[in-house]
Amino acid sequence: MKNVLKIILVFAVPLIFGCSSTEEETEKRSPNVLFVISDDQSFYHTSFAGSKFVNTPAFDRVAREGVYFTNCIAGSPGCAPSRSSIITGRHHWQNEQSGQHAAPWLKKHVPFVDMLDKNGYITGRTGKGVSPFRYARDENDSLWRETDAAGIEHSNIRYEPGTEGDERPASGISTVNYFENFKYFMENVRGDGDDPFFFWYGSTEPHRPFEQDSWKRTDKKLSDAEVPGFLPDHPIVRGDLLDYAVEIEWFDQHLQDMLNYLEEKGELDNTIIIVTSDNGMAFPRAKANGYDYGIHVPLAIRYPKAFPPGRILDDPINFIDLAPTILDMTQTSAEGMLPITGESIRNILESPREGTVDPSRKFVFSGRERHSASRYQNWGYPQRMIRNQEHLLIWNIKPDRWPAGAPQRIDPENENELLPLYGIDEEGKHHSDWAFTDVDAAPTKSFLVENRKDEDVRPYFEAAFEKNPEVLLYNIQSDPACMNNLADDPDYAEIKEDMQQALIKELTETEDPRVVGPDPEVFDSYLRYSPMREFPRPIEGSTLK
Repeated sequence: MKNVLKIILVFAVPLIFGCSSTEEETEKRSPNVLFVISDDQSFYHTSFAGSKFVNTPAFDRVAREGVYFTNCIAGSPGCAPSRSSIITGRHHWQNEQSGQHAAPWLKKHVPFVDMLDKNGYITGRTGKGVSPFRYARDENDSLWRETDAAGIEHSNIRYEPGTEGDERPASGISTVNYFENFKYFMENVRGDGDDPFFFWYGSTEPHRPFEQDSWKRTDKKLSDAEVPGFLPDHPIVRGDLLDYAVEIEWFDQHLQDMLNYLEEKGELDNTIIIVTSDNGMAFPRAKANGYDYGIHVPLAIRYPKAFPPGRILDDPINFIDLAPTILDMTQTSAEGMLPITGESIRNILESPREGTVDPSRKFVFSGRERHSASRYQNWGYPQRMIRNQEHLLIWNIKPDRWPAGAPQRIDPENENELLPLYGIDEEGKHHSDWAFTDVDAAPTKSFLVENRKDEDVRPYFEAAFEKNPEVLLYNIQSDPACMNNLADDPDYAEIKEDMQQALIKELTETEDPRVVGPDPEVFDSYLRYSPMREFPRPIEGSTLK
């Protein structure tokens, strides 16, 4: 009976009073956008994806009531270039310094958030934005952007460590109270107006460092952890994974609070919710490398007014597709931005179909240049990746370089001395900042290095830190850990050839300097505005022993 009355009222009010109903006004409004991004979370680590040791009810709700993508590929396995591709709709190699880690963000690389501003959206963010980049410090940085490309920050509301209100489950977690800052934005920046909003929730979790053994204060058990095939099954590794899970769940808790708030305010169904992560988990052979655990990230999008819910889609999606999709859905012009490479996926989102909706979307791409200061003369480790639903091909452009960083560093206190090989001191303890520094400091990393001579650990140590062939090819359906290189398998010769040709075609069309020049080494020339390390000139042909 209530539903019948509602229907009568919706149609009767305009006839009687000659004006639109509240429902019709809401229907005509431009959609809000809540863009949610965690920091270093692989695709496999949501409970919706089947993880047994990570519980993500908020993400699961967005996926269940929205559209869930099984093949979303980050723009890069590192945060800055990956976020660059999100905000511009361009591959990071198209964005010059503005696509590289800890480099300046140039004004000409206009983010889609600026376009939303011009279109009447109230925009803001909390937590991590498009970083780490260097923004303008003063008038001398005249070519640099002044503010973060994700918008104006609202991160002043924080937890006070050690006080009664500090509910953080681990000391490594940021003090920023993401939800309360979002609530502040909604009530004090956007206010009571009807203007649509765009808000960027950028959690710094689960970025390292984690508080070691924080999981012991939860109901988690070591037996819960699921160890990926590129890591040894050991209690130290399992504990590290559980600490990682604690941080993902914190990120998800604040998302849950935001969803509940929007629902209470009657704004949830008029808000496009996009939830993803910038790159994969901060473990050896994941983050900062082109393997599947480094570039394959979660993606769920909810907007029941236009997107048929409850669908799982296998279409390959690239981060460069997010900007044009948001502009498309908000009817916002891209005029003023540099040419966008990605394509809107609105047709996929609005389709009622499941599985593969658009077969023409065959491949997606990712890439890597410099991550941290980890090699001689601050060289990076250039990679380009191409992936479809079944296979991943990695082109290691400089296979003579160390993929995880050099194994030995110059002593910062004595430029004529080297620190111990592999970062192992006289007592056998590993110092993460001494070697392989493209891999974040972690109990798992130290375990691999300290136990490298153990015959059960050695294969994992070599897989994480040893040099690689120029071309790697994996069947990610049967080998998501990317441990079985098929590049020289004659049964995969045709697949390899097709993917290599498609990769070169994309790199050529998007004018990747590594392929079209005139300076293929330009990425190593960009100034880096973050702590530097010095390394000796590499020895040609050297391997780990």
